[in-house]
Amino acid sequence: MGNMAFAPQIAVVTTSRADFGIYRAFLENAPKDWNLGLYVTGMHLDPQFGNTVEEVRKSGYPILAEIKSLLSGDDEESVALSCALTTEGFAREFVRNKPDLLVVLGDRFEMHAAALAAIPFLLPLCHIHGGEETEGAIDNLYRHSLTKLSHLHFTSTELAKRRVLAMGEDPKFVHCSGAPAIDSILTSDRMNRKELQQRFGVPEKEPFILVTYHPLTTGNGDIAQELELLWSTLQEVPIRKVLTGSNADVGGRALNQFMKEIAKTEPDQASFVQHFGAVGYYSAMQEAELMIGNSSSGIIEAASFGLPVVNLGDRQKGREQSENTINARMETSDFKMAITKAMIPEFRARSAAASNCYGDGKAANRIVEGLQEFLSEGAPFVKRFTLNG
Repeated sequence: MGNMAFAPQIAVVTTSRADFGIYRAFLENAPKDWNLGLYVTGMHLDPQFGNTVEEVRKSGYPILAEIKSLLSGDDEESVALSCALTTEGFAREFVRNKPDLLVVLGDRFEMHAAALAAIPFLLPLCHIHGGEETEGAIDNLYRHSLTKLSHLHFTSTELAKRRVLAMGEDPKFVHCSGAPAIDSILTSDRMNRKELQQRFGVPEKEPFILVTYHPLTTGNGDIAQELELLWSTLQEVPIRKVLTGSNADVGGRALNQFMKEIAKTEPDQASFVQHFGAVGYYSAMQEAELMIGNSSSGIIEAASFGLPVVNLGDRQKGREQSENTINARMETSDFKMAITKAMIPEFRARSAAASNCYGDGKAANRIVEGLQEFLSEGAPFVKRFTLNG
């Protein structure tokens, strides 16, 4: 790894619209003398999820490889086999060209598969967004496993940092950076209502609710029953709904098909957007009256817009929340009460004034500084379990 003192090759794994938007601030702040490149995989390469690789290509950042990883199904077997396919693809790429350090983010199974491939190659891993809790998703297991596979850590909150330290990670290489998505929110451009209407079919003048919902993946829910409850309750709210596409999780394709059918059969009530992109999504969050669903974006990003959020069900259970969030059980009466509370002026004012517990918009600089320090140490691969406290 002696070349790292001069021009380290730092490879960043991006699997979807979501993580690419989160990475943008870090990519923009990376030193010019870093040899930075992207491994593009997962939903980016699947037309069913918007073919978002085009957004990555247009960004101008060097693409080291495009690695196919998803099978066409969304059942348990397909997800498990997709993990294997992803690991194989990354292994072949590392034989061809092994970077000096691999950056992974969050909790996706594709990220975990890339990390597994990296281990036999003695490739150090940097993990962003470790130490968080999402009890209603199997992603929780991937996240915590990524922590133990990784050598350098950047957490979004102090509580998350304490969890990573409790897992025996070296305090020297565990940093609370804040969430890099907040950096992007504060610096990215916005689309106005007319642009949102022309590009995505978002209503130009009338108010709308932004709905971002993903399937539970811990075996505790019935996706058909969840969606029926979600839409039957939303129908009673006399505001237009903008429905967004789900991830490639177990049940994700079925959820997307359900949302598309709603938009097709009830165009006066709802529209469907498979892929907003970071600028479009942040613009929609800025313009929405309310956000409903169970997405991490409702927990992490929405507070930066002062946007009231109804967080539905257990998918995000365990995550820290700002004061703009109301939690609702997956039952009609509680869901309705939460929507009613979220729409009253007092709660809207509280949401507008809320600070975001996930950071101050300076995460990218902290990540760059931590990476520089790690590289100056020689990017050590060997880890030991540290008894912290």
